[in-house]
Amino acid sequence: MGIVSTILGFCGFGVGISIGLLIGYYLFIYFQPTDVKDPIVRPLVEQDSKSLQRLLPEIPQWVKNPDYDRVDWLNKFIENMWPYLDKAICKTARTIAKPIIAEQIPKYKIDSVEFEALTLGSLPPTFQGMKVYVTDEKELIMEPCMKWAGNPNIIVAVKAFGLKATVQVVDLQVFAAPRITLKPLVPSFPCFANIFVSLMEKIRLEPHVDFGLKLLGADVMAIPGLYRFVQELIKDQVANMYLWPKTLQVPIMDPAKAMKKPVGILNVKVVRAMKLKKKDLMGASDPYVKMKLTEDKLPSKKTTVKYKNLNPEWNEEFNLVVKDPESQALEIVVYDWEQVGKHDKMGMNVIPLKELTPDEPKVLTLDLLKNMDPNDAQNEKSRGQIVLEALYKPFKDSEIPKDVEDSDEVQKAPEGTPAGGGLLVIIFHEAQDVEGKHHTNPYARLLFRGEERKTKSMMNDDKKVILENIKLLFDKHPLLNPTMYIKKNRDPRWEEEFQFPLEEPPTNDRIHVEVISTSSRMGLLHPKETLGYVDINLSDVVSNKRINEKYHLIDSKNGKIQIELQWRTSG
Repeated sequence: MGIVSTILGFCGFGVGISIGLLIGYYLFIYFQPTDVKDPIVRPLVEQDSKSLQRLLPEIPQWVKNPDYDRVDWLNKFIENMWPYLDKAICKTARTIAKPIIAEQIPKYKIDSVEFEALTLGSLPPTFQGMKVYVTDEKELIMEPCMKWAGNPNIIVAVKAFGLKATVQVVDLQVFAAPRITLKPLVPSFPCFANIFVSLMEKIRLEPHVDFGLKLLGADVMAIPGLYRFVQELIKDQVANMYLWPKTLQVPIMDPAKAMKKPVGILNVKVVRAMKLKKKDLMGASDPYVKMKLTEDKLPSKKTTVKYKNLNPEWNEEFNLVVKDPESQALEIVVYDWEQVGKHDKMGMNVIPLKELTPDEPKVLTLDLLKNMDPNDAQNEKSRGQIVLEALYKPFKDSEIPKDVEDSDEVQKAPEGTPAGGGLLVIIFHEAQDVEGKHHTNPYARLLFRGEERKTKSMMNDDKKVILENIKLLFDKHPLLNPTMYIKKNRDPRWEEEFQFPLEEPPTNDRIHVEVISTSSRMGLLHPKETLGYVDINLSDVVSNKRINEKYHLIDSKNGKIQIELQWRTSG
């Protein structure tokens, strides 16, 4: 009986389960709930505030913020170029990571770390909008809003103690709004020397990074609590390294070379030439030497002419300004002077500056060639020789022109400044398009914490010349009134600086600036006239240390004023 009852129990359990599943399926298919309603589709203007807040994260920045521009063209460009960008980026990443890995792995007793697979996938990033700042510095500032839900395949193999472990990154998602600054702008391709990347606190969009991580084929991120821990760790590390004002600097080229600034002096002494071939049918040649540096637009240096001499001696010295000793070369050409017609070329040669040891004089004996083509058979023909003495003198650090240095560097506050305070510096540069109804002789008036400062009524360069000429005329003819010759000055330039020592940062303060015109004539009618004003908050200058911008003047049609603000601390 016990066996029979057991068998019947199993059969009953199986039959019961089957019947229950059939009944449940029937109820699920044929009995729909009556309280389900179709979703209501309404325009955004009819949505309540809570609904809009839920929708805002999905709306592009160029819709929510008028300062952001739509960049569909950029997304289309990246989409078409992505297969090639993927390979180029991955190749660059391998090149950069290889020496870093080789330097770090001995510290952790790891045999090797290699990329078994590295691809960013088929899905390119998209930009939801881009904000561009216009400044008066040699820089370009952009704030793109980037979203990337990619399908990369990154497999890293780690070998240690005879064992091998693979780590795979898949399904990467990155949402970030960085600030990208290209500076300084230079006249050499790609037209900027450095890239600075940072995350802005004002945007309050923390970078979001989501990814899957597989170790030995298992999804490590499925471990309870690990996913949130890794997310917070990444956010904290990225914020500590790149949150404004901290930046990631990517050097592209040397600013001194890019700006083609002088880096040294090349001293050349043309000593003599030997065994020159005569170019004249009657008698000997009349040789002279011309020389110049390649990539230089300055006129060539030229020696004197030695008449009727095939072995001339000059012993003449010349100084040439060097801008890039790695790429520039000294080009020497010997000519036969002709009184009528074109001067005949007797031969030439080139000295690459990188072959000269700095601060060491070198005597060079060069064969004269027809041209610098190594495959030209005519260069085997003897054309004589020329002897030179060359000395390259690079500039010392103190001799390098100051405009090559970083213009954004802010001076430190003077000694005696309070530890928690600093020095607020306000520099009035110029104004543009300011014009009054009755007269335009502008000066700037500054109000800060009850203190008033004024600039002088400055005139532009053209007006200064006019005034000087009028003064000379007035000295000769005292009866003339010089003021009748003074024209309006709509673009004054002051270049005046005001300093305010403060015991604490002016985070919550602001300055009030007015541009005022005073009448140059005696009289009580319209003695003063306000041409515009602006209020500037100082919280930004405390964070950024330096701001140099043009501000639109309120109550002025087109007037602008350029003001530079600096916050100097002793630290």
